[in-house]
Amino acid sequence: MTKVAFVFPGQGSQSVGMGKELTETNETSKQYLEKADQVLGFGLSKLILEGPQEELTLTYNAQPALLTIGSMIAARLMEEGISPEYTAGHSLGEYTALVASGVLSFEDGVSLVHKRGLYMNEAVPAGQGAMAAILGLDGHRLKEVTDAITAEGDPVQPANMNCPGQIVISGSKEGVAKACVQLKEAGAKRAIPLDVSGPFHSSLMKPAASKLSDALDGVAMSGAKIPVIANVNAAPVRNEDVIKGLLVEQLYSPVLWEDSVRTMLELGVTHFIECGPGKVLSGLIKKIDRSATVLSAYDEETVQAVVESAKGWS
Repeated sequence: MTKVAFVFPGQGSQSVGMGKELTETNETSKQYLEKADQVLGFGLSKLILEGPQEELTLTYNAQPALLTIGSMIAARLMEEGISPEYTAGHSLGEYTALVASGVLSFEDGVSLVHKRGLYMNEAVPAGQGAMAAILGLDGHRLKEVTDAITAEGDPVQPANMNCPGQIVISGSKEGVAKACVQLKEAGAKRAIPLDVSGPFHSSLMKPAASKLSDALDGVAMSGAKIPVIANVNAAPVRNEDVIKGLLVEQLYSPVLWEDSVRTMLELGVTHFIECGPGKVLSGLIKKIDRSATVLSAYDEETVQAVVESAKGWS
């Protein structure tokens, strides 16, 4: 029996022109861009469709942009009769999952992640934080190294547990630089600095988490109609109060993406549909379990391909 999960990408997947075809062929999709502009009070739709890429990539623009496109695609698939048994998203993508699962309205979601981006940007001034992808090292050994560097006064910690052999670290610029050297000495194949605007999912984000908690208190949330697999504990959640607490914790805790995918597989998920630009999550899921069926929906052609494929599911 087919069990479907919708998964939503996080920052880094944004690109100028994403969703353009969908808004040209579907009136409901177009309305998502219009609603986002109304809620935010500026031309997010112009940034999404025309750029420039540098401005779209700023965290407080990229977050509402990705949520808008992911929500648009999920709504389109549901309109075509494809409904997920579970949703999940990578970091920012978790908010898109919450919109798809009915926890947040689209309007509240897009407003909330814009604020989240602003808080994250304010927490650590540009240039003071960093992130890097570490390839080919065991998670336990990695944590030993980062814990030792943090104890010496330069905070750095595991931030994204993406798939076997790929862990992203996050922290102060000095901490990440030291970790890259020491982790290679400890056996990592590669340490790749990431082009990001802050040390996301590290303890340095705690000031942003405090502000986010206040913002969440002002938002109406409902119990999830579709269970959401949370980043913080890789477990399905439905209760809105539990979700609220996990979203605050998510800002400074590792994204347990590999564990989240394994949870969905254990729950019987057979088909993963990545709703949004790029194929980052699709690639990670395949590295976690080659036997999983993974589809990407990001433009008219790929949405139609998913719809056609779904006709053969039982």
